[in-house]
Amino acid sequence: MTAMKKEFVVGVTGASGAIYARRLLEVLCREAQVHIIISDVARQIATYEGVSFDGFQATYHANDKLFASIASGSHKYDGMVVIPCSSKTLAAIANGYADNLITRTADVCLKEHRTCILVTREMPLSKIHLKNMLAAEEAGATIMPASPGFYNKPEKIDDLVDMVVSRVLDHLGVENNLSQRWSGYDA
Repeated sequence: MTAMKKEFVVGVTGASGAIYARRLLEVLCREAQVHIIISDVARQIATYEGVSFDGFQATYHANDKLFASIASGSHKYDGMVVIPCSSKTLAAIANGYADNLITRTADVCLKEHRTCILVTREMPLSKIHLKNMLAAEEAGATIMPASPGFYNKPEKIDDLVDMVVSRVLDHLGVENNLSQRWSGYDA
């Protein structure tokens, strides 16, 4: 009997950091069945940042199509990542305001107790942002600010991106070797 491929949803919203989403998709689309939802603002920012989301072996969904299969709890998938996650999307998810496919799918993910990772990309954080992060975490989301470490002595931007994406993949249960694991200062 063949093992079923894992299935994930990746939502890309209007925050700087499209490069994180691109790298995650490069890895996930090789390993799993992937659904991609990109907000209009995310497309504009990605274009400005020189990032394309074309060409992946995945199912693309328009953000305004609330009748997509992934908008229902009866469609089983293994988890969702919103990367980057804008403060607006964080607020919507934290407060159950599901007015587009990204926020509806995250809402479904949380109510069905599936892995839901929000890779926030904002700084500094206001009290409102922090309260929304706490509310989303209390609802079951994992909050992962795009905050790479420097203990691996990164030499290029891709090294920093890979460290963040590696941590996301870890939380999805996807084996990877994108970045060096910390082994202690005396190793």
